[in-house]
Amino acid sequence: MGGDSSSSSSSPPTSAKAGSDPSPGAGAGPRDGPGRGDIGDGGPLAKTQTHAKEVWKFRLRPDDDNEPEDWWFASTAIPLIAATSGPLANVLSIAALVVPWRNKYNPQYPGQDPYSYGFKDPHWCDGLNAVSLVCGLGGNLFLLFNFTQRVRYIVALPMTIILWFFATCILMGITISMNHYDPPLPVTETYSQGFWHAIIAACLYLLSSMLLMVNMVGYSLGHYTRHFDLTDEQRNLILQTMMFFVWLAGGGGIFARVCGWTYTDALYFCDVTVLTVGFGDFVANNDVGRGLVFPYSVGGIIFLGLMVSSISNFAEELGRDKVIRHHVEKKRVQTIARSDTVSHELAKKELQEKRKIAGNDGNASVLLENFDPRERQVTFDLDTGPGSNHGKPVKVGPLKQGFKVLKRVTSRQPTPRLIHLREEKDRFTAMRQIQRSTGKFKRYYALTMSVTAFALLWCVGAVVFWKAERSQQAISYFEALYFCYVSLLTIGYGDFAPKSNVGKPFFIVWSLIAVPTMTILVSDLGNTVIGSYKHATSDLADFTVLPKAGVWGAYLGKHPRVRNWLQRKADKHKERREEGKRIEEGFPTGPEEEDLHRAPPTLEQLAADEDVDEHDLARKLALAIRRTANDLKTDVSRRYTYEEWVELTRLIRFSRTTEEELEQDEEEEGLVEWDWIGADSPMMAEQTECEWVLDRLCESLDRYMRRQVPQHVKERRKSQVGKSLDLRRRGSGRVDASDKKED
Repeated sequence: MGGDSSSSSSSPPTSAKAGSDPSPGAGAGPRDGPGRGDIGDGGPLAKTQTHAKEVWKFRLRPDDDNEPEDWWFASTAIPLIAATSGPLANVLSIAALVVPWRNKYNPQYPGQDPYSYGFKDPHWCDGLNAVSLVCGLGGNLFLLFNFTQRVRYIVALPMTIILWFFATCILMGITISMNHYDPPLPVTETYSQGFWHAIIAACLYLLSSMLLMVNMVGYSLGHYTRHFDLTDEQRNLILQTMMFFVWLAGGGGIFARVCGWTYTDALYFCDVTVLTVGFGDFVANNDVGRGLVFPYSVGGIIFLGLMVSSISNFAEELGRDKVIRHHVEKKRVQTIARSDTVSHELAKKELQEKRKIAGNDGNASVLLENFDPRERQVTFDLDTGPGSNHGKPVKVGPLKQGFKVLKRVTSRQPTPRLIHLREEKDRFTAMRQIQRSTGKFKRYYALTMSVTAFALLWCVGAVVFWKAERSQQAISYFEALYFCYVSLLTIGYGDFAPKSNVGKPFFIVWSLIAVPTMTILVSDLGNTVIGSYKHATSDLADFTVLPKAGVWGAYLGKHPRVRNWLQRKADKHKERREEGKRIEEGFPTGPEEEDLHRAPPTLEQLAADEDVDEHDLARKLALAIRRTANDLKTDVSRRYTYEEWVELTRLIRFSRTTEEELEQDEEEEGLVEWDWIGADSPMMAEQTECEWVLDRLCESLDRYMRRQVPQHVKERRKSQVGKSLDLRRRGSGRVDASDKKED
C-alpha cells in the first residue's frame, strides 16, 4: 500500500520544463523549473534516509524515521480492535468466575434452562478461573500502557499477547477438563451460562492475541514504527469502550443484588436495557430496581452513543485515509497516463507497425500490451528547432504514484495565453470529475460495507440462535431470522427472546456488535438513499407547491441543452418583436439598451486581461481575502469554478519574485505553484477549497508586504540578526570556557 513508492529509481530523470506565462496574470498551470516532488528536492522519488536496525531477517525501525508506512490495517485497526474486544472478554471472564458452570434442572420444568439452578464447581476450577481473569486484566492493562506510552512497545505488546494467550489456555484447559472429568449428568444437569461465557471469553482472548501478533510481525518486518500515534477519535474510542464495559459489568452486579438474579441474567438484562431492545423477559421486580433503571438506562445509552459515534468516525477515518485516497490516486494516475504518456506510446507502436509492414525492421521489439506509465522510461525530444541536437534526448523517469508535480513537455516557442488557459481548464475539469466520482464512491463504498456487515450479522446470527434455541423453543430458521431482525432494529416485540444457556451469552456479544453496525448502516443510508430522497422531494417542492427564488435559473445552469434551446426560442421571439416595433416606430436608429446583468467573464476575456498594475492586484487581493472569508461562513463548502480559480491563482502568484525565494517561501509557508492533476493539486488537499485559498492568499499578502519594506530597513534587520547571533555564540563560548576551567 504505497510502502515501496519512495524506493530508489534506476536513474535520476531530468524534469522537463513546462511552458507557463511568467506574467502576473498567468493562469493555473505547472510551475517552471524543478518541482518540489523532484528527486533533488527530497520528494517522493528521492531515496528516504533510514536508520532501521537490521537483526537477522527483522528490520526494527526507530520512532523518528521518515519512511513511509504500510500495512495500515495491522498498524492502526488491529490495536484498536484488540482494545475494544479486550474489555468485553474481561466482562465475560468475570461472569464465568462468579457463576457456577453446571446447573440442575427443576423437576417441575425438566429440560428448561430458564428454571435451572447452579451448584458448586470443583476448587481447581474456581482457582484457575481466577488466574485466567487476572491474566486477562493484566494483558488489557499492558495494552493501555502501550497506548499511553508508559511502557515501551517492545515490552508491553509481548506481555499483552502472552497474558491473553495464558488466559485462553487456562479457560480452554478447565472447560475441557470439566467436560472430561466432571461433566453434568445428561438428563438432570446441563452447562450454565457461566460455562458458555468462559468459552466465548477464551475465543475473544485468542482472537485478540493473534491479531496483536500480526501487529508485532508488521513492526518486526519494518512496515511501521513501534509507537501508536493515536488521533483524538481513537483515544476517545478506547476510553469510551472501557467506560461502557465498566458500566455494563457494574450494572450487572448491582441488579443481581437488588433483584435477586444470577450475575449472568443481570448482565443480560443490562445489555437489553442499554441497547433499548426491551424483550420484557426480564424486568425489575421491586421499587429499588425500577428506580435504578432511570439513571442506569440514561447513562448506558449515553456511553453507547459515544462509543458508536467513535466507531463510526474511526471506520470513516480508515476509509478516507486508505481506501478513498487510494481510489483518488488511482484515478489521478490514470488521468495523467492518458493525457501525457499514452499518446507517446501509441505513436511508437504505430511506427513499429509501419516498419513491420514495410519489412524494414523484422526484429523490432514488440511493446508491452499493458503499459504502466509508472514503471516505464519515457523519452521526449524537447528541442525541435533547427540545429537542435537530437542525439541527447531528455528523459523523464518512471512516473510514480507519489510524485507531486507533473512536468508536461512543450516546445520552446511561447504558448498563447488563451490556449494555455484552455489546456489548464481541461486539466481542471478532469480533476473536478475525479472529485465528483470520488465523493460518490465514498458514499456508496461505506454503504456497501455497512450492508455487507449487516447481512453477515443477520444471517450468521440467525443460524446460531436457530441451533441454540431449538431445544428450548423449537424455532425454525425463518423465525430466527425474524428474531434477529427485530433485535437489530431494537424493536423488541418480546414474542421471541433467547432462553437457553447458550443463547443469552451469545446474544450479549452479538448484540453489542450488531446494534452499533445497524446504527452505522442507518447513518450511511442517510448519506445516500435517504439523502437522494430528501433532495428529490426538496426539488419537487421548489418547482411546485413551495417555489424558491432563482430555482429556474439554477436548473438551467445545470442543464445547458435546455438553456440553449430556450435561449434560441427567446431570441427568435425577441427578434420578431423588435421587427414589429421598428415597423411601428418608423425604423428608429441608434444604440440598443445595454443589458443590466453582465455575464460572467469568459476565458477570452481573462486571457485579454493581462496588463494589470501590481497595486491594483494588491487591492484585489484584499477583496479576495474578504470574499473567501465570507465563503467560509456558509454551511455548504464552496467549490470555485475554473474562471474564479484563474483570478485567485493570479492573486496568489503575483507576489512571487525569484525562483530561489519561491522555493524558500514554499518550504516555510505553502504552495505557490501546482498542477491541477498533480499530487499537490489544491483539490487533493485535506482542507476545503475555501480554507486552502484563504491560506494561500494570506501568504501572498505577506510576501507583498515584505517586498514593500525599503532596502535599508532590510539591511538593518539583517545586521541586527547577525549581531544577536554573534552575542549568542560569544555567550556559549564563555560558558564552554568556564566549564573547561572547572574540569
